[in-house]
Amino acid sequence: MCEILEIPRSSHYQSLQLVVSNREQENQELTKEIHLIYLESKGRYGAPKIHESLLSKGFSLSLKRVQRLMSKASIRSITKKKYRPYPSKEKVIQLENLLKRDFTTQTINEKWVADITYIHTLKDGWCYLASVLDLHSKKIVGYSFSRSMTTELVIKAFDNAHTSQKPSEGLVLHTDLGSQYTSSEFTQHTQNHHIKQSFSQKGCPYDNACIESFHAILKKEEVNHVQYLDYQTAKLAIFQFIEGWYNRKRIHSSLGYKTPQAIEDQIANTA
Repeated sequence: MCEILEIPRSSHYQSLQLVVSNREQENQELTKEIHLIYLESKGRYGAPKIHESLLSKGFSLSLKRVQRLMSKASIRSITKKKYRPYPSKEKVIQLENLLKRDFTTQTINEKWVADITYIHTLKDGWCYLASVLDLHSKKIVGYSFSRSMTTELVIKAFDNAHTSQKPSEGLVLHTDLGSQYTSSEFTQHTQNHHIKQSFSQKGCPYDNACIESFHAILKKEEVNHVQYLDYQTAKLAIFQFIEGWYNRKRIHSSLGYKTPQAIEDQIANTA
């Protein structure tokens, strides 16, 4: 066969004893680690976060190398656009904006932001998640899930946050101008806890960008990839995402690639 193909016999025997280079062996091991991190994040991590996770495990490599290996292995972060409900045309009275897009903080429990988002289920239709986020740690400190978008929904989310965090007086709670947050019942409830309310201007989502960002992450990384059967199924999935993933495992570039819980624990340990 070698004579017919005019190939030296030595080339044939050499091909039978090919040795994988050290670089290729290293790439194979790195690809395995990348795949494990990717699976642990349920496909939510892209190259930057996978790169940081590899560095934290003691690996030494560049972001570009991670990107090349992910591309070669056809590994890419999941992304889907979030649902945007039509805006209300009702007239809204403008209230005081204490936050004024100043999202900087010195520690936890200085500034909270809150909002409501929609989650669809097959049997029970639209359900509603009210979330409260601490601007310092980016942690979801309180939330409530319901089949009705009522003032009770946002009060329960606030109470969960207040009970778990026990903030001191003077905390600023920033929300949009939704009727649930501007209701006399919710206003009285926050005043009883010595909380200062702050409100976005109408039609200015950037005023409350941080909680909008969390809900976008929730939709892109979880909700838009699943069809929930009913309210209970969705409620369990939301609990697992917030408590099992977002607060305790998901690293954030804005936090120096730490988790919200790690930031809070770090502050507690130095107090």
